Amino acid sequence: MERLKPFFHGRPKLLVVDDQPINIRVLHELFRPECDVFMATHGEQALTISRELRPDLILLDVVMPGMDGYEVCRRLKANPETSEIPIIFVTGKSHEDDEATGFELGAVDYIRKPFNALVVRARVINHLRLKLQGDYLRQMALIDGLTSILNRRGFDERFDAARAQAQREQKPLSLLMIDVDYFKRYNDQYGHLRGDQCLRDVAQALANTLNRPYDLVARFGGEEFAALLPDTDEAGARQVAERLQEAIKRLAIEHRSSDVATVLTLSIGSATLPPNAGASVEQHLNWADEQLYRAKAEGRDRICGQTYTSPVRMSSEA
Repeated sequence: MERLKPFFHGRPKLLVVDDQPINIRVLHELFRPECDVFMATHGEQALTISRELRPDLILLDVVMPGMDGYEVCRRLKANPETSEIPIIFVTGKSHEDDEATGFELGAVDYIRKPFNALVVRARVINHLRLKLQGDYLRQMALIDGLTSILNRRGFDERFDAARAQAQREQKPLSLLMIDVDYFKRYNDQYGHLRGDQCLRDVAQALANTLNRPYDLVARFGGEEFAALLPDTDEAGARQVAERLQEAIKRLAIEHRSSDVATVLTLSIGSATLPPNAGASVEQHLNWADEQLYRAKAEGRDRICGQTYTSPVRMSSEA
């Protein structure tokens, strides 16, 4: 699969779903040299592995005991977490109506048994290439052109996913809204080219300061950034916010038009949702904005935060 290499960083993940061990072994041997091949022998197992693994492609048998391949496909396509995974049906059913059913359910291809190994290999290569190219284009659409970190659209997608995960795992979720202090004055004094470079430097410093792989920072708009901190309570969010402030001060970007320092500084608002808080995305964002406004009103270059529930706020305050 040499032609796939430009489109992914690791080996593509292939899930083979079939209740016949001989079919699984044949497909495993066929793709093992180039793919990480995972196997499932029934529908429920296929659904679980798909949610946890997010394979790049699924080879799915139609006729299986219990839940058949068509129902597995329906459930995968109905779940936002797995709906984009391409599915190829591999089956002994040869009637045109069966093939039409597979395509109507969202499959990208339909291969009849007994299959020709070279044909299966070629089709899988083509669909993996298309999938990985699509992933690349979707990822590029979520990146801010100036700073090369997530843009607002990318942040919104990750925010929805992080909130759903926090609710499932019953863990807190903290959101930081971050504003570069007196950035309009910075642009007025130093010019927009230096202003753009300033934002790039700030974005890189923020991204490098977040230690955990599931934390993220995005450019929210203009000189405002947002950081999402899963499994982080109010005290933890403040610690992260302090590290972010320190990282920007270490850049020592001159800002002589600021009222709070001679170098660039940040104001940060933090809003933490405990498990079962039940607030909407918009409410969580509004609370973080509220704390950012408070930080700016109290003099900037500071952090204000609070833990919230819905509809009653808790009394804890940073």
